[in-house]
Amino acid sequence: MTTTPMNQMLGTRGYGATQRVRTLREQEADVFRRINYGLKAAINGNAIDRARAISDNRRLWLAIEVALVNPENQLPETTRVGILRLGRGVQREMDNQEPDIAFLIDINEQMIAGLSGDPG
Repeated sequence: MTTTPMNQMLGTRGYGATQRVRTLREQEADVFRRINYGLKAAINGNAIDRARAISDNRRLWLAIEVALVNPENQLPETTRVGILRLGRGVQREMDNQEPDIAFLIDINEQMIAGLSGDPG
């Protein structure tokens, strides 16, 4: 029984070490994946599930916008402008009375592909 806490501690350390070597792009792609998980669940969920998923997606895209307009952002200007335009389109869709969740999922999937180095 004394080995169980030690095994758990070592497992936790190993997991932490794995997380530290993940690139920022991989971590960003994971955020989109988590948001998409909520959006996919919301398709067949109730109104609260949909509102929560849309709200989470809205926070993600607002955070992206803030990062893109930051003067220290090192992405090329054309890339930043393109993502900003895309994000504003996503925001407009989320402002609709009944947002097209499949569209939001698709846009997020494209961002995941781009962050993962998969040109599609």
